[in-house]
Amino acid sequence: MQILDAESTAAALPYAELVPALVKVAQQLREGEINAPERMVVEIDKASVLLCMPAVAADIGMTKLITVHANNAQYQLPAIQGEVVVFDAASGRRLALLHGPTVTARRTAAVSLLGIEVLLPSKPKSALLIGTGVQAIAHADGLVEYFGVTEFWVAARDLEKTQAFCEALQQRHPKIAVKAMAAAALATDLPHTDVVIALTTSRTAVIPVGIAATTLAIGVGAFKPDMVEFPAELLHSRTVVVDCLAGAKHEAGDLLQAQIDWSKVRELPDVLAHGFVRQAVLPVYKTVGQAAWDLAAARVAIASLARTEEAP
Repeated sequence: MQILDAESTAAALPYAELVPALVKVAQQLREGEINAPERMVVEIDKASVLLCMPAVAADIGMTKLITVHANNAQYQLPAIQGEVVVFDAASGRRLALLHGPTVTARRTAAVSLLGIEVLLPSKPKSALLIGTGVQAIAHADGLVEYFGVTEFWVAARDLEKTQAFCEALQQRHPKIAVKAMAAAALATDLPHTDVVIALTTSRTAVIPVGIAATTLAIGVGAFKPDMVEFPAELLHSRTVVVDCLAGAKHEAGDLLQAQIDWSKVRELPDVLAHGFVRQAVLPVYKTVGQAAWDLAAARVAIASLARTEEAP
């Protein structure tokens, strides 16, 4: 079994391979070829949970074990820690141990990239990121590497931290333009971008209701029923697409609190299978994640490791 740290796991998961891998998994999931039950959530304490996410296909299986400790900043420790164990489905032989938070960050960004590819009429050139955490970094990297996005706005509550994030992002990608702004300013000074992506754990809406009809809004960060990134008015005015319908019904606080009509919500695997009718007003896209997306990442990592072994 090969053991990969955060850096090695990231290197084994290029976005150019992750997105097509997700397309294949979505098809297999829809056809019943992947067994990926809803994730188990075990409470550790009021601020901490253990998440267990297994998925099995004909070729490989994997289990992701993640702990989320919301108060870890006081100990100078990351809030999210964990690992992904990948095994051969035929024998159970362990193949790899991947860095769990890195898998989560990159496959989550890749799920957003796939949604953009399917739901946006043309390749994006600009993006507004709301939030400056790990997911914001992964999404920025993915947008640059996969689509070649060259223009970013980044908004968050702490303007000083936002500026530091922008400077670090520009150092990672010297050819892009990055502008920092305070989240509160979005209410009156909303930049026009192709994509708006919210990457927060907010309990009040952070995506402005007045985004342009030609802007695709994506909500990523709210993963509990009491968390909200989309304003209800925006959700009721646009078609809603989710990556996982079963998970969204339990976890998508935006949609639950807005009391949307679930019969009108589209699920990503069905959109991939049947297509999406272009409309003058773009949909909104909500992701909650699921184990099948981690299995897609595990496949990419195993293939990357195999190529490394074969190289002279």
